[in-house]
Amino acid sequence: MSSPSRILTSLWMTCVMLIPCLIVIPGCNGDSRGGPLFTDPTRQAERDRMVDEQIITRGIKDRAVLAAMRRIPRHRFVPGFYSSFAYNDGPLPIGHGQTISQPSLVALMTEALALQGAKKVLEVGTGSGYQAAVLAEIVPNVFTIEIVEPLATEAAQTLAKLGYRNIHRRVGDGYQGWPEEAPFDAIIVTAAPDHVPQPLLDQLAVGGRLILPVGKVFQELALYRRTTDGYERRVLTLVRFVPLIRKDQSTQPGER
Repeated sequence: MSSPSRILTSLWMTCVMLIPCLIVIPGCNGDSRGGPLFTDPTRQAERDRMVDEQIITRGIKDRAVLAAMRRIPRHRFVPGFYSSFAYNDGPLPIGHGQTISQPSLVALMTEALALQGAKKVLEVGTGSGYQAAVLAEIVPNVFTIEIVEPLATEAAQTLAKLGYRNIHRRVGDGYQGWPEEAPFDAIIVTAAPDHVPQPLLDQLAVGGRLILPVGKVFQELALYRRTTDGYERRVLTLVRFVPLIRKDQSTQPGER
């Protein structure tokens, strides 16, 4: 017969073995948006410093955006070689000639979309998946398109490991948007076309916003808002993004 002390020790060891399974199962729904069940505590101090020193100081005030960027482990979205730079305010290479945008620019573009009350957002240019994760922390459904298939695969794996279930992914030409899921409350483009794609404007809901860099070497970061009479346009700042890749460069309409 086991002694009381041995029984207690056995029960304690069983509890220790079970507890992690309740905390870190990937792919579980943690809230109504479909975000992860748990927060990766790794490098939390660096995330807080990034938000406090690089984002809030640039005038970003949206609480949902700030909370998302404190929560998401950006280092999980960059190649291991660049992991030590993940919380610096600069872009980083992610392979295939593409980059992950600097955190302050991600925050600026997300805040400009005014996502309070939004239900569906389209992202053109999944890249690493970081911007999609930020959106997924704020809105119930994110639709994201990436034309570079290896990047799309890597992003899907990262987002799945972190437990996101409200991000819908597609490999394809983002210039055409996702017409069967339109209209969207907001659209964000994370690579630069040389003109505003008409399909994206068409897929905005009335009152919806489109933000994108427009131009060739350097671009204007432009914000469009659809009204009942057309579109309002505002330029936020000058930026530099990688070009938007298209499957058929020969059929682009003229500049808008």
